[in-house]
Amino acid sequence: MAWIVAMIAVIAAVAATARSYRAARSEQLAVARAELAERQAKAAEVRTAALVDEIRQLARKRIPAVALALSHPSARVPGLREAAEVDGGAARLLTEAVQAARTAVMEERQRVDAAARAAMRGTSAKIQSLLNQSQQLLHELQHEYDDPRILQLDFRNELALRRTQSTAVLCDAWPGLARQNSPLVEIVLGAQSRVAGYERIKVANHLRDERLALAARAAEPLAIALAELLANATAYSHPDTDVQVTVQQSGGRGAFLVVDDAGIGMDDDALDRARALLAGPSEVLLTELGDPPQTGFAVVGRLVVQYGFHCHIEASPFGGMRTILRVPAHLLTVLEDDHSLSALAPAPVSAAPAPDRSAAPSHSRPQEPPPAAAPSGLPSRRRRAPRPAPAATAPAAPAAGTVSRTPEQAGSSWAALQQGTLIGRSVAGRAPAPDSDGHDHLGDQDEQGDDEK
Repeated sequence: MAWIVAMIAVIAAVAATARSYRAARSEQLAVARAELAERQAKAAEVRTAALVDEIRQLARKRIPAVALALSHPSARVPGLREAAEVDGGAARLLTEAVQAARTAVMEERQRVDAAARAAMRGTSAKIQSLLNQSQQLLHELQHEYDDPRILQLDFRNELALRRTQSTAVLCDAWPGLARQNSPLVEIVLGAQSRVAGYERIKVANHLRDERLALAARAAEPLAIALAELLANATAYSHPDTDVQVTVQQSGGRGAFLVVDDAGIGMDDDALDRARALLAGPSEVLLTELGDPPQTGFAVVGRLVVQYGFHCHIEASPFGGMRTILRVPAHLLTVLEDDHSLSALAPAPVSAAPAPDRSAAPSHSRPQEPPPAAAPSGLPSRRRRAPRPAPAATAPAAPAAGTVSRTPEQAGSSWAALQQGTLIGRSVAGRAPAPDSDGHDHLGDQDEQGDDEK
């Protein structure tokens, strides 16, 4: 019996040991589970804190940065701060929130911009109509009164009309003026007459055919585009320097208008932005043009897209910038021989030496004030002589008749022939005095802060 008792005792001891082991094991598992739960709770707290921080950053930094980047592409938009602590689903939602904010801001900007364009179109059309009426009245007054102040007022009206036209074009309106087929050199003179600081602009005519003209539908748009480029060149160069305009003709590629200034130039970022605007982007928001808006290159880019011009800007050998405006061949034509050109249209450079043998010494003096009509300007009046066909019989009489006109008479005659263009005013009565021109030049700079320089 003793061995049975011993066996029972051994079994009881083994069972007690097993129970104690299981109890210890259960206690260890419970401690491990508690530690795991604690670690999970701490990790959840960390993730929650990280998510809260990301949401705070989303509201305070990321969404405002997205809105800023729409106007300033170089602005940096921050990403997730604690990407490792935020799970994939939350990270995707945060990114979608940023994209949704960008889309909402862009749509609202486009809506506001479209409303602003519509309002400016209507206002520009009314102002342009009033300015055209004022211009007509001023031309009538020029025939009745020989007062140089009328010419100054007409010039300021022309500046206001150009700015109104530019605003209308930028807001997708038509230029507001219909023209016939127009000689290319006269379009250049017309653009020059719309710019403060016009006396600094010198035109060199290198056309092989001086009657090369632009099709009617593109004549006024080209004048607007060139006026914007000239205004930019004069505004960003020293008042003592000249702005060179070269008119060239190229085989099958059309004609080129090259504008060179000796201004302050552009840095790389400004040059890249200018080229992007001149290329004619599909859409330019008014809010992206700065405050005050720098509209010049944007207006040229809009006309480039609409009429098929091409515009390129680069550094100029004169130290400033060179702008090349190309007119495609399909927009060019040649005028009939019976179409008389403007008396102030610069003669081709190759023909410039010819008039020297017949020009009287008194002819050379009036050529000095107007730079665009420089040495070849006045002798070009001989183009009007062939109609009565006075050849060599009395060469002195017509010349004397031309020179004997007073400045006031010349101003009235030029206003009738050339619609009071600025070059005519300079030749006729020197109406825009240097001090008044300096005032216009400074006044023009607030708009021709225009173009990125």
